[in-house]
Amino acid sequence: MTEYERSRTMPAQPEHVFDQAANIDQMADWLPEELHVRADELPAVIVHHARREQDTSALLRAQRDQMRLEWGTRERGSYAGWLQVAGIDSGASEVTVHLSFFEKSHDPGEQRVCDALDSSLRRLEEQVRLRVDTAAG
Repeated sequence: MTEYERSRTMPAQPEHVFDQAANIDQMADWLPEELHVRADELPAVIVHHARREQDTSALLRAQRDQMRLEWGTRERGSYAGWLQVAGIDSGASEVTVHLSFFEKSHDPGEQRVCDALDSSLRRLEEQVRLRVDTAAG
């Protein structure tokens, strides 16, 4: 099993960050560009991988009381992950994303995964900023 984890501080309350991250209709705004999630019968979702033109059955659970998202593949447990939002001083939040690949054949490699996680966290921060700025203005 291979595991990867990245964190990023965001200038917003944890509830705002979590609500943005957990919104299935807006996940494409921050997930890696080749991944698209659509609800099936929650917690079941379909993850479309655009580069491979492949759909995968997965589970997605949002636990707002814990500020945590958890996901993973359904039929074959090839990967799983979680996103955790934690409040820190002065109204900011720290977001941590963790991925576990249970089969070596599904692991795209450290550089690709870390780049995708960093990019996703950066894009999530942009979406959070837009939402907070719009609400304030």
